[in-house]
Amino acid sequence: MASGSRATVPEDSDRTVSPGRRGEKAVSALTGDSVEAGTLKSAASAVRSVVASPRPVKGKAGREAAQRRLQLLPGSQAEGRGQGPEEEEEEPLVSVPEEDDGKAQPLPPVCVSAMRGMWREEKVALYCDEVLQGCKAEDADDAISKYLSEKLKLKGTWLGVWKTNPELFFVKYEEASISFVGILVEVTCKLRQSSSSCFKVTVSVAEPFSSNIANIPRDLVDEILEELEHSVPLLEVYPVEGQDSDLHDIALALEVVRFFYDFLWRDWDDEESCENYTALIEERINLWCDIQDGTIPGPIAQRFKKTLEKYKNKRIELIEYQSNIKEDPSAAEAVECWKKYYEIVMLCGLLKMWEDLRLRVHGPFFPRILRRRKGKRDFGKTITHIVAKVMTTDMVKDLSSDTLLQQHDDLDLALDSCYSGDTVVIFPGEYQAVNLALLTDDIVIKGIGKREEIMITSEPSYDSFVVSKADNVKLMHLSLIQQGTVDGIVVVESGHMTLENCVLKCEGTGVCVLTGAALTITDSEITGAQGAGVELYPGSIAILERNEIHHCNNLRTTDSSKSTLGGVNMKVLPAPKLKMTNNHIYNNNGYGVSILQPTEQFFIVAEEALSKGAASGDKKDDNMLSKVMQNLNLEMNNNKIEANLKGDIRIVTS
Repeated sequence: MASGSRATVPEDSDRTVSPGRRGEKAVSALTGDSVEAGTLKSAASAVRSVVASPRPVKGKAGREAAQRRLQLLPGSQAEGRGQGPEEEEEEPLVSVPEEDDGKAQPLPPVCVSAMRGMWREEKVALYCDEVLQGCKAEDADDAISKYLSEKLKLKGTWLGVWKTNPELFFVKYEEASISFVGILVEVTCKLRQSSSSCFKVTVSVAEPFSSNIANIPRDLVDEILEELEHSVPLLEVYPVEGQDSDLHDIALALEVVRFFYDFLWRDWDDEESCENYTALIEERINLWCDIQDGTIPGPIAQRFKKTLEKYKNKRIELIEYQSNIKEDPSAAEAVECWKKYYEIVMLCGLLKMWEDLRLRVHGPFFPRILRRRKGKRDFGKTITHIVAKVMTTDMVKDLSSDTLLQQHDDLDLALDSCYSGDTVVIFPGEYQAVNLALLTDDIVIKGIGKREEIMITSEPSYDSFVVSKADNVKLMHLSLIQQGTVDGIVVVESGHMTLENCVLKCEGTGVCVLTGAALTITDSEITGAQGAGVELYPGSIAILERNEIHHCNNLRTTDSSKSTLGGVNMKVLPAPKLKMTNNHIYNNNGYGVSILQPTEQFFIVAEEALSKGAASGDKKDDNMLSKVMQNLNLEMNNNKIEANLKGDIRIVTS
């Protein structure tokens, strides 16, 4: 967690500070000042003073004492980081170097929110029907405030853990050591009337004095609370277990509000006309659930989270940059503002693509290759590139005498030297090559020896591993091992790619064939994908022969029952063309073959009719399945589809 952000940990989300309208209204609630919706300069200034800056302890002596007392130990000496309320049984204690004048007790466990176990339909009903009640985007803040106010009337006084920014207490601290300071407090719900949901409540230190910092001085906590006039943001307080049932309702309400502002609310919502705001919220809930249950594979979901976080950070940067312009902006300052603004607009567009269900059915994958094709060499000759530490005569004895050779000890250099028509020959060893993500020319990349001995691993710091937009590129006798990349292990953006006798050990997504692209895979093995082993996007073409696809949809989630991806996944509209012969698809956590259609009416036959024989694999007597396969340009012969967790073949309606 960034040191300048609030240390609250909402249910099922990564806590980030959201700028924009919510930030402006939050400033109003925290300071008592009114902030106009469009006043970015004043909003940014207030945000910095309230959220990012540590509050001083009263008086110089108090500040110096705090500086002496609270020099946090290095991260290696801390006993763990703060976790979300859904994960922690007891807050970890972290010591600070101070004389033992009465250690704080461990924090009691906080209430575990019921949101953790909700199905997506229950979350949709909660937000759309109970909380927002069909309101417009510009009225969402008032609807949230009304919902929270009603819940808080259930109990006027209760115990909670106040989790706040460490900068309130520490002059210097390490982010890796601790993400928040937690204090057990007694809460009195005397709410300031506000159109914002960022209420403040009155708190006092509860007995016994408890904190996740073992040696935090009690008098320092009292001084800081006095500076704050014993008033803290309500969303920073988490009710503790062991109180009456009303507190569980309050805890749920607080999590509902946190999750809304952390994941469902967007800064542009009340700036754009939206006829059905609750429908938009439902799409965002579906997006979140797709991330949680693995329908969107983990690495791809991580890209979305990074994009959302980057968008919020860029908003803050723009607000702060504008606030530092004291007079009329200079030409350079105006240009910088526009640059930052357009960067935000681009990120906003990417997020909207994710939120559009039809676009999500098709992706969203974005072109990763911007490099132009080289084409053939001017003198028309082709070169064979030998990749090995040392080239010997045995390596080239089978090549014709007129073959032009170049030797490289680095696969990246070999690929960078290639023109269309070249061949890259790789001898046993372990390699990395970021240029595999930039295949634009028609080349052949082949290993010599056993495919398990020619290991090419991805570079974890890059989004992509193998990406091609060449007319015809071929990979043979290789092992591709994915480590941390976000895109599919192989992505065919356009043109045609052939994989022959390769092993693909996926860590994220499997092989992805984008719209208009073509792929042929023969005698290969695909395993370990978090999503489907092979993803066919609308209008793509694939030929799969004599392959093994197994142990895919290997999701790191507690609820894999909702995910249908497995061996091969087809996304329809228009339908891709697929020919499968003599493949073995087994032990996948979803279906062996899943066909994703955006509406129930897309096919002539109903899913209910198909499901009667869908799990039987390649039964030729299943006339209904044969009809669907014909409509989809799907040709399947002599495949062995077995032992897949949810079944063998299934049409799934998104």
